[in-house]
Amino acid sequence: MSSGDAAELTPMANGRDAGQRMVPTSRPHVRLVPLLEVRQNVSEIQRLFWYGLSLAAATALSVALLAFSGVAPSDLIREIGTVVFSSPRALGSVLAQTAPLLMAGLATAIAFRSNFWNIGLEGQMILGAIFASIVAIYNIGPDSTRLYLMAVAAMAGGMVWVAGPAFLKQRLGISEVITTLLLNYVAFNLLLHLLYGPWKDPVSSFPHTEQFDAFERLPMLGWLNLTWTLPLAAILAALLWWILSFSRVGYLLDLSSSNSEMARAVGVPVAKLTVLAILASGAVGGLTGFSIAAGVEFRMTQDFFTGYLFSGVLIAFLGRNHPLGVVIVAFFMAVLLLVGQSLQVFFQVPSALVQLVQAIFIICVAASEFFLTYRMHWRAAS
Repeated sequence: MSSGDAAELTPMANGRDAGQRMVPTSRPHVRLVPLLEVRQNVSEIQRLFWYGLSLAAATALSVALLAFSGVAPSDLIREIGTVVFSSPRALGSVLAQTAPLLMAGLATAIAFRSNFWNIGLEGQMILGAIFASIVAIYNIGPDSTRLYLMAVAAMAGGMVWVAGPAFLKQRLGISEVITTLLLNYVAFNLLLHLLYGPWKDPVSSFPHTEQFDAFERLPMLGWLNLTWTLPLAAILAALLWWILSFSRVGYLLDLSSSNSEMARAVGVPVAKLTVLAILASGAVGGLTGFSIAAGVEFRMTQDFFTGYLFSGVLIAFLGRNHPLGVVIVAFFMAVLLLVGQSLQVFFQVPSALVQLVQAIFIICVAASEFFLTYRMHWRAAS
C-alpha cells in the first residue's frame, strides 16, 4: 500500500486471535451545506445596511476596474466633482438629464407595482410624442392651450399603446413581456414612416419634424438650460408618492399585487385596479416622450427614445418601485451617465466599460435583495 493512500488499516477478527488480517476503512467525510431560510421581517436598519454595503462594494469594484483601465481614483473623483459640483451649469446639466430619467422610472415603477412587466416604455414614448406632434403639426386648438392639449394627447397615446397588452394579459393570459416588447418595434417603424414620409422637415429634408412653435414648447425655468420638464417630473413623483403611500387606491393596489386571491375574497376589484395602474403607466410613458420632444428636442426625432427602456427598468428596480427611491436613483443614474460621457471624451474610456460599471452596480444591488430576502445557515453533512 502506498504512503499516499488515505485509508487506515484496522483489524478484523475471524474468530481466532492469531488469524487477524488488516482491511482498509475510509474516514467519514464531513462537508458544510448551505441552507436558505426566508426572512419573515426585515428592519429598516438591515435594509440600509445591505444597500449601503452593496453600493460600497460596487463602488470599490468600479474604481478598481477604472484604475486598471488607466483612470486613477484621484482623476475619477476630480471628474465627478467637475461634472456635478464644479459650477451651477454642471448641476443644471445633471438636473436636465435627471428629469426624463425620473419620468421613465416612474412609468415603469407604476406597472411593476401592479405585477405588470411593462417592457414597452419606448413604444409608449414614441406614441406619446406622435400624438403630441399631431396636435402641433395640424394646429389643433388655440395657441394658448396648445401645449396642454399636446400633453393630454401624449398621455392618451401612451395609454392606447399599453391598452392592447393589458387586454391580452387580463383576458387571454398572454405574457405582457412579449406583447409590450414587440410593440416597441411596431411603434419605431411607424415613427420612421412618418419622419421619412409626410412629417419630414420641409426646410432641411432631414428625418425629423419641423421645430415646434414657441408656445408648443415647455417653457424655460429661467435658470441655465432647464425647462419645465424638471418641475413636471417632480410633480409626477410627488403625486404618485402620495397616491401609492397614503391613498386608499395605493393600499388596495399593494394588497392586490401581494395576494390577489385574498384581495378578491374580501371584495377588492383586482382587475380594475390592475388595469388602472397599467393605463397610468402608459400615460406617464407617453408624457415622457412629450417632455423630451417639447422640452429637450423641440421637435420629434428618430432616436429621442433610445436607451430609456433599459434606464427606466433599472431605475424602477433599484428604487424598489417607490417614487422617492426612483427620484434618488434617477439623479444617481444621470450623474453616472454624464461622468461616463466625460470619461469617454477625456480619458478615451470605451463605452462598453461604462456599461460594465453600470452592470456592476445592478448586480451588487440585486445581490443585496437576495440577502434581504433570505438568511443563510450552514449545516454539517457527511
